[in-house]
Amino acid sequence: MNPGADRDGTTLVPTLSAPQPTQGERTVRIGNASGFYGDRLSGFDEMVAAGVDVITGDYLAELTMLILARQKANDPAAGYAKTFITQLSGSLEQIAAAGTRVVVNAGGMNPGGLAAALRELAASRDLEIPIAYVDGDDLTDRADELGLGNPLAANAYLGGWGITEALRRGAQVVVTGRVTDAAVITGSAAWFHGWGRADYDKLAGAMAAGHVIECGMQATGGNFSFFTELSDMRRPGFPIAEIDQNGDSVITKPPGTGGAVTVETVLSQLLYEVAGARYPGPDATLRLDSLRLADAGADRVRIAGARGEAPPPDLKVSVTEIGGYRQQITFPLVGLHIPEKAELITRQFEYGLEQSELRRPASLEWTLARTDHPGADSEEAASARLTLIARDTDPRVVGRAFANIAVEFALGSIPGFFTDGPPGDASVYGRFRPAFVPQQTPPHTVHFHDGDSAAIVPPAEFRALDETALDSRSIGWGNGDRACPQRARAGETTVALGELFGARSGDKGGTANIGVWARSDAGWDWLRSELTADRLRELLPEAAAHDITRVELAGLRAVNFVIDGLLGEGVAFGARFDPQAKGLGEWLRARNVSVPSALAAERGQQPTPFPTPRSPFTSRDAENPQ
Repeated sequence: MNPGADRDGTTLVPTLSAPQPTQGERTVRIGNASGFYGDRLSGFDEMVAAGVDVITGDYLAELTMLILARQKANDPAAGYAKTFITQLSGSLEQIAAAGTRVVVNAGGMNPGGLAAALRELAASRDLEIPIAYVDGDDLTDRADELGLGNPLAANAYLGGWGITEALRRGAQVVVTGRVTDAAVITGSAAWFHGWGRADYDKLAGAMAAGHVIECGMQATGGNFSFFTELSDMRRPGFPIAEIDQNGDSVITKPPGTGGAVTVETVLSQLLYEVAGARYPGPDATLRLDSLRLADAGADRVRIAGARGEAPPPDLKVSVTEIGGYRQQITFPLVGLHIPEKAELITRQFEYGLEQSELRRPASLEWTLARTDHPGADSEEAASARLTLIARDTDPRVVGRAFANIAVEFALGSIPGFFTDGPPGDASVYGRFRPAFVPQQTPPHTVHFHDGDSAAIVPPAEFRALDETALDSRSIGWGNGDRACPQRARAGETTVALGELFGARSGDKGGTANIGVWARSDAGWDWLRSELTADRLRELLPEAAAHDITRVELAGLRAVNFVIDGLLGEGVAFGARFDPQAKGLGEWLRARNVSVPSALAAERGQQPTPFPTPRSPFTSRDAENPQ
């Protein structure tokens, strides 16, 4: 390489293609030891014992960025995931002795602060550990000029090349701010194998492996539809990706740990929080429809065939801000006449608000959840829940005085009146919104252990993130609510969808995704033809008013749906009782559908292998692959 220098003397790194001569052609073993800020602390010890080459960890969900931004606003020295220090501390001597690399995004809003804390930790143990950090993602101070408003925080999702350069220059520990979840894996694999920035297929393969392992135990049986088929789920192990020189990988876990790695646990995680056939990243775009999964032995699953494309010209930005203040009151309704009781409480509260001197909140939402069961043998099982959620930009409008309206009519209301607690102050809530900036905007910079720094230049080429022929968009039904017919026909049987199909759901800001997969070819034939966007609206009436994007992934026997706006303004907004749509897929699996009786007979059977594709990449997408 012949790096230049910019005007302030920072080294510019235009390409990172130099091979690592000591690694040869062997696979790199990258383990994940944390899937979120709060994961179990023993994950690092488990990965050290497994002898992986690189230990990675993901700490930064959208809500986490809001929390860390508020911490840094109160204390400029804060803003990083402090639990990472505890995790690393317990294994520091072993990591130093083994030469194991550690790459995490625990830096959050303050990667430089975390790096300094780690250097102090190492010095206190008389250990010399080269520690580097990557920053440039934080665009908060420039938010207004970039058209992002005046948020609490604005962070671009950076790629993995800063990580690669830090490792190439000898760092043993690399901490970053907001990078993509898979970047800690792709950056590590690119360093180990000496990939170049145009090695899109290889990078895409590492993206797939990274997407599978970045959520930790979700790859080893956690959040898995068919969890009852797994033998030991007391404490699933953390996943390991063994990534080949060509980008193919094997997903596994340390021997003797709980959970399981199967084709379906890997597939389930592949479908988590994705959108269309193109899965974009800052360094490459992965074609999800190119992936193939195969059993490679006990707790070993191979991911192969990844096809990559040049990255999109823009980077996603996580914009977090204070949305306002929130008050929630829940009224348990016990026994008979539930609708009438809900109606009376609603009228009494609304009348009390009108008679008060309080301003009406910007929004009031009443929700009745019929959790009651006739003839229940416990009071809780006999109870429904009426919930009031009020939001406003002024905390006084939804504060203690507002909540006290419910107390004022407590002795003159329904039989069995009580609430979930005494009146309290309003709580602040956050708001997430995605934005985009050109790849050239963030000053992606790596700071080395010796005090030097290098700027990572943007990609040399881009490809627009266009939809493929596999992606289809469907407009919502407005406020209408259509019935959910069983559609029973001759030769068909009514079953719960989940008896034959798996699902995984999640959130990205205000959108929710549901990936559904079939366990057999016959199931796939039914799934791709019957589970349309409109049929999904019938099965999930809460989605009826929302636009839905649907994509078929034939090589994985799966369809994925993205439901726009279902989660309002993100997890902190709390638009629904399941604010991250974690259980949305399980609700879908609980709904009844009518299927051919021959397919219904497959209930309880183990999944069949995927058919062998005719070529590494098969698709109904007729566009030019170049």
